[in-house]
Amino acid sequence: MAAEEDVKQRQIIENRARNISHNVRCTECGSQSIEDSQADVAILLRKLIRDEIKAGKSDKEIYKKLEDEYGETVLYAPKFDLQTAGIWLSPVIVGGIAAGIWAYQKHRQRTNVHIMALNLVRGVPLTPREKETMLEILTPPPPPRKWWRPGQ
Repeated sequence: MAAEEDVKQRQIIENRARNISHNVRCTECGSQSIEDSQADVAILLRKLIRDEIKAGKSDKEIYKKLEDEYGETVLYAPKFDLQTAGIWLSPVIVGGIAAGIWAYQKHRQRTNVHIMALNLVRGVPLTPREKETMLEILTPPPPPRKWWRPGQ
């Protein structure tokens, strides 16, 4: 009975160690977890994790120790703080700024058309660029092509 419990205890330790190892990045490989890597560092980290489990440490304590010793990048799921928020949100912010600039330019172009129209009414001559813009805006788009001929 004691041997059976000993086997169960070793299986529990092994399962916890594998679970933790899957969530820890190999510092030498970078693209593999320490569970999948055969690098010396990965082997040492797997042993460290098993020793910590046998010493009675919780998963959180083990992750914290690894993070303290190797930095936050050792974990596949880094904690969400101000720095990581900036990294993740920067594309959204840049896209929003670009959209704002585009919208402002479109608004300005429409406003300029009104000013050009007022200048025409007042008799102020348009520059060649203003004439081009006015023609571009005032020329209706061509009618859509029909892919069939009526009456056939």
